[in-house]
Amino acid sequence: MDDSPGIDWTRPKHTVRRPLLGITILLVEDSLYCSEAMRLLSIRSGARLRRADSVKSARRHLRIYRPDVMLVDIGLPDGSGLEIIREFSQKTSQLSPIIATSGNIGGNTRDDALKAGALFFIEKPIADLASFQQTLLAALPDEIKPLGFVPRLAGACVTPDVQALKDDLDHIDQLMNDCLAENDLSILIYVAQFLGSLGRDANSKRILQASDKLRVLAKDSMIPQEKVRREFQIVHDAVNNRMAQSGQVY
Repeated sequence: MDDSPGIDWTRPKHTVRRPLLGITILLVEDSLYCSEAMRLLSIRSGARLRRADSVKSARRHLRIYRPDVMLVDIGLPDGSGLEIIREFSQKTSQLSPIIATSGNIGGNTRDDALKAGALFFIEKPIADLASFQQTLLAALPDEIKPLGFVPRLAGACVTPDVQALKDDLDHIDQLMNDCLAENDLSILIYVAQFLGSLGRDANSKRILQASDKLRVLAKDSMIPQEKVRREFQIVHDAVNNRMAQSGQVY
């Protein structure tokens, strides 16, 4: 290997079309549909993407390596993404810029994420290539930020494979079975926020409406099972229709 001074052999040189070439992203995200969108955006940008689907999984990843940038969803199955943001934004030995994301943007979600230590906050859905690249490049430290990159004002949007939407629904199916069997309101609250975020990602009004109704039902001391099943059937129908439109059999 040529060991000429001044050449960084650890990172490939970025290009105009792939401005994030050589950058490693840790995505902390529980939705496979959203993760698929992020995977497509990363591929088109040249970045390497690794995924953790929970707070526990994110901690395990971060014990092994340091990503160049982190994308952290706020709503996770075993806690809040705010835990990860607070914990790792304060560790100078593992300091990676953190970008928070959420599809549930009511209340103080954005402010809470920034106060916890996130550098930026992005509302879901995240599908525009130019916006994705600009936000990540803005978060990178100067020493690894590519020089001479001129961001586009708008970019192509990615569309995740609808199979990932079905995979998310299969996951929620199991959670709903546990929720109704155990009358566990905490599971219903998580499912409602998950579906709210998924509805935004998939641009599905029916899933969003079902999510809102499930949030209301989660306020009861006892889960009204028939009403919950009715709303979840609406979600199933919405995914069935999307699968049919794509030509995939469900």
